[in-house]
Amino acid sequence: MRPLFGWLGRGGAAARLTVLMFHRVTQQPDPLFPGEVDRARFDAICGWLARWFVVLPLEEALRRAREKTLPPGALAITFDDGYADNHDVALPVLRRHGLSATFFVATGFLDGGRMWNDTLIEAVRGARVDGLDLGDGALPGLSGRLGLADLESRRAALPRLLLAAKYLPPGERLETVERIARALRAELPADLMMTSEQVRALHRSGMGIGAHTQTHPILCTLDETAAGHEIAGSRSALEQLTDAPVTLFAYPNGKPGSDYAARDVDLVRRLGFEAAFSTSPGAVTSASPWHELPRFTPWRRTRLGFGAQLAHNLLAGR
Repeated sequence: MRPLFGWLGRGGAAARLTVLMFHRVTQQPDPLFPGEVDRARFDAICGWLARWFVVLPLEEALRRAREKTLPPGALAITFDDGYADNHDVALPVLRRHGLSATFFVATGFLDGGRMWNDTLIEAVRGARVDGLDLGDGALPGLSGRLGLADLESRRAALPRLLLAAKYLPPGERLETVERIARALRAELPADLMMTSEQVRALHRSGMGIGAHTQTHPILCTLDETAAGHEIAGSRSALEQLTDAPVTLFAYPNGKPGSDYAARDVDLVRRLGFEAAFSTSPGAVTSASPWHELPRFTPWRRTRLGFGAQLAHNLLAGR
């Protein structure tokens, strides 16, 4: 596989850099999200990547992409959001394989915070009732009663709830998910996200730290002043934590046009970030738009399927 990815990724002026994106690495498989990456699966993935690619720290990879000196088969690893399991579970696996990653952290949730989607997920996971009465129009596209009596019904309900809440205005979204949590009578965890000390520990271990806004909003829903505050505030908090410059940014959710707009790309550029990442698939080249770089997440679980998706991503756009 390594010769294949070296050929597809080329090198030098024709190089194509693969940037992978992860979010969580749970210690054990999650019954609610059986496709989520757990420790054993991440360990296997890291073994594949170490054998197949030249895995570089992201900042080095981007510098070499600009300079057109990337080796064939170059790859970098990123994580979004700032979950505690990034430090507790993913970091030891990365170090065991001698790999580096960059962690894009939403700073407003450090030290006991929780993202809106996790409030919803954990409310459904810990629901003490067998259904949720949505009323009429409480969430866009949903009404009536949503069954939550067993694991299957909770698995089915969550994607519908998450999608319905995702593009609500931030304040309304937070109020809505908290109201749902109260209705489900769930006890919510306060340790899902990293502490400030865990961010420092990642930095001390040689991992990269990037900005990801403060409260992970859909930037398109904010005015320019609020969007700038979210972006710059995240960087400022991380620079204070690590006592080091933060030069990279990742757009929350990251879909161009619906999650962020050209205005936000311009904001990131004017704020002095060297590069920023979307969640659009593809590979980075020396000609890529530096403040809208692609990332890719293979989801197939077998070695062959995972490798095939990586190969297809490298072939796209050639």
